Amino acid sequence: MNNTAPDRYTGRFAPSPSGPLHFGSLIAALGSYLQARSQSGQWLVRIEDLDPPREVPGAADDILRTLDAFGLHWDGELVYQSRRHDRYQEILDSWAADELTYHCHCTRKQITAAGGLYSGHCRELNLPAHNAAVRLKMTAPVYGFRDRLQGTVKVAAALAEEDFIVRRRDGFYAYNLAVVIDDMDAGITEVVRGADLLEPTARQIALYRLLKAHEPGWLHLPLAMFQGHKLSKQNHAPALDKKTPGNALWQALSFLGQQPPSQLFGAGAEELLSWAVPNWHLNKVPPGPQIALNYADSSHFQRPALS
Repeated sequence: MNNTAPDRYTGRFAPSPSGPLHFGSLIAALGSYLQARSQSGQWLVRIEDLDPPREVPGAADDILRTLDAFGLHWDGELVYQSRRHDRYQEILDSWAADELTYHCHCTRKQITAAGGLYSGHCRELNLPAHNAAVRLKMTAPVYGFRDRLQGTVKVAAALAEEDFIVRRRDGFYAYNLAVVIDDMDAGITEVVRGADLLEPTARQIALYRLLKAHEPGWLHLPLAMFQGHKLSKQNHAPALDKKTPGNALWQALSFLGQQPPSQLFGAGAEELLSWAVPNWHLNKVPPGPQIALNYADSSHFQRPALS
């Protein structure tokens, strides 16, 4: 694997097609876009369609139309994880040949009953592959890392040392495996995403090191919270309005601490982004992992008082 640092900034946005983009999604998309464009870097888009049972028909195309309506135009070809299964299996086969993985028949119910973390029960049993998950032997755990916004992040030893799943018992590849291979192959230099993904980062760093690949930087943006819950598809966050992108973009810039001029509220997406790229300052982004909102969806965005 290539452990040489790329000479050009490359970032990405990687939504899952489990529903439309909402304001919380926009925070991650916009933050990663501005971090890349402010450094004259590339911004890639990858559709993380690893889990067909959770996918909503038409969601991937709707996500792409929304990005386009919001002026968030990506570089290069779109990547779909569903088309990269051979690549993931190639890595798993190499690890199996080196005896770095094993088959596990433990159910989620059994693991929960035992305390919630996997004990390594199946590690030395040499169980058959049928109806089994594949776990990675965690021989070099990562107990913490440095995040550009959240600072030093520490991980509990029991979690860091757990042999985690890299392919599920239903045959689908695990998120941690796929995202690392995809980012490695794309030459991603910095991962910018929501703070809800802080916890799996240590595992992903362990995979980079196992693969002897260059590790990207990490930047986890604050999550948009409403009435004590993260804005998410699971919590039925309303879809972004493609007809009025300027309202949500202005609010997203404000959420990220960038203080856009009040005169730009409701302006076109391209005009807002033309202001945002040269005025993007990471040191203005609130460092906490969560920020409470006073509105539930973009239809409630109010025009700010003119200063």
